[in-house]
Amino acid sequence: MSLPHAILTALLEKPSSGLELTRRFDKSIGYFWSATHQQIYRELGRLEEKGLIRALPAAQPARGQKKEYEVLPAGRAALTEWVSLPEDPRPVRDPLLLRVRAAGVVGASGLAAELRRHLSLHRSQLAEYEAIEKRDFPATPATEEDRLRHLVLRGGIELETFWIGWLGEAVGRLSEPERGSAP
Repeated sequence: MSLPHAILTALLEKPSSGLELTRRFDKSIGYFWSATHQQIYRELGRLEEKGLIRALPAAQPARGQKKEYEVLPAGRAALTEWVSLPEDPRPVRDPLLLRVRAAGVVGASGLAAELRRHLSLHRSQLAEYEAIEKRDFPATPATEEDRLRHLVLRGGIELETFWIGWLGEAVGRLSEPERGSAP
């Protein structure tokens, strides 16, 4: 249910065409809520049908011109209501965690290399988040909007930090000799 809310949020930040919206998703919201371009376009149609957004009138009608969308008052009200609803945390569903558990049953052959690969990816993502933080957020963001955006980014930084720590521990444990085995 969150994709429509992610789209409403992005459109309230800046009215956009579907193409612009997918590009913005790839650069910001997509870091924590991913969606394919097809899902975004499909959801734009649904939101328009529900009267939550509308396509802005084109300055000059032209065939094949991209539509730019804006949020209507009903869309703002729906997003405002959603922000305040209670929602329980969702359990983590990460295939890597399941693979580590499965390795306990079938053996860990090849798992250490995959854990190191994930560790490298999380280090790269952390570096990207930290670069965004340095570039886009002063020590004390001025507006509530900036403080909340920074808070989301800080959540991403903390998650990447967690994964780096956990993966480092996991790689270390896989390299330990088994207890009771010959040295």
